[in-house]
Amino acid sequence: MINQELIQQFHEKYHSDPKNAASEHAIREVGINKASVNYQVRQEHDFKFSEETKRGKITNQKQSGRCWMFAALNTARVSTMEKLNLETFEFSQSYTLFWDKLEKANFFLTSIIDTVDEAQDSRLVWHLLQTPCEDGGQWEMFADILKKYGSVPKEVMPETFHSSNTHLLDEVLETKLREFAARLRQMHQAGKSKADLEAKRDEQLYFIYNVLVKALGEVPSQFTYQYRDKDDQFHRIEDITPQEFFQKYTNLEVNDMVSLLNAPTADKPYHKTYTVDYLGSIVEGEPIKYLNVPIEALKDAAIKAIKDGYPVWFGSDVGKMSERELGLMDTKMYRYQDTLGENYTLNKAERLDYSVSLLTHAMVLVGVNLDKEGKPTHWKVENSWGKKVGDEGIFSMSDEWFDEYTFQITLPSRYVDEKLLEEYQQEPVHLKPWDPMGSLAKVY
Repeated sequence: MINQELIQQFHEKYHSDPKNAASEHAIREVGINKASVNYQVRQEHDFKFSEETKRGKITNQKQSGRCWMFAALNTARVSTMEKLNLETFEFSQSYTLFWDKLEKANFFLTSIIDTVDEAQDSRLVWHLLQTPCEDGGQWEMFADILKKYGSVPKEVMPETFHSSNTHLLDEVLETKLREFAARLRQMHQAGKSKADLEAKRDEQLYFIYNVLVKALGEVPSQFTYQYRDKDDQFHRIEDITPQEFFQKYTNLEVNDMVSLLNAPTADKPYHKTYTVDYLGSIVEGEPIKYLNVPIEALKDAAIKAIKDGYPVWFGSDVGKMSERELGLMDTKMYRYQDTLGENYTLNKAERLDYSVSLLTHAMVLVGVNLDKEGKPTHWKVENSWGKKVGDEGIFSMSDEWFDEYTFQITLPSRYVDEKLLEEYQQEPVHLKPWDPMGSLAKVY
């Protein structure tokens, strides 16, 4: 019980330590993290890497949770740059956002129809209603978008106010989708058939389409793309569909990608595959699937890919022990022991189990620094937060940070150990929709 006697004990203990006064003044002035920065860490990150891949100019997702799209398209564009002989290239993230929102709306309403016999206050229905079509996603969800709809250059469908600022757009769409969910469940209660509900769903989806066209623009079914290559030669690609453009001008092997996961919790044994129920964007798409393995397996595969010039999509908890302005991710980034009196002591598994950490952001591994034994010390990271943070948009990640806060990488199967590829063929264990592994990358 908190009483005056206990408060007095706290007061006396606080003022008995002279370091508290100094920390208090610093924290009041600049905040906890800036007051706790370990500046020695800055000296350990020189942004020099022994192995690097090719990459394009830094992109900026702005005020939107599209990091997973940016990361996926930034891995895909390297082959496009090579095929078109370009110094840099950028795919339209508005185009993929349009289809992702429409498909997520359909996925949500279909899930509502599938769960009409669940109690309205059941945990499953509650979970579905939390984020009917949020910005975030995972690699497999984006792969389904690319396979179905292809991609277009940014010039063909450029950014709009709401593609770069999605908060209000999300609120408009999700408020209406929850209303639609209520109407579908009420129809079921009134005795309507599943076919009636599905017909109503298709009718409801027009509102979503209508809003998306007004907010993001109408998606092209065919387009012409003109450009000058890095030798200043003019080119014109005429009357091509988004699907044709993606298939012809990228080498992204969407049907041959493997997702390796590191979730060292007791309920997810290593060397088994997992999927998350009710997680996806396209109803008829491939279910999400990961192989849970020790962290060294992720590193080994990533190093193979980077040495081969292949940038690697990865998901992590970017907000932990990282400094945005400096572009540093390091487990020694903050000296909380000096300013707050204690460090945090949970390990990676405990952080997952106790809701402290989960995958929040997707970026691209575009380099690694290997020591003389071939072991990684630092990783070069391409972020999508613009050029004003980090080293003109590039971040440096310590290998220890990779251990603690990286959860997933996705890359072609040729970079993955044969034994792991065999394990990847297992039927996946089904995780609950609210499992931490179902979290979506969406930080900006």
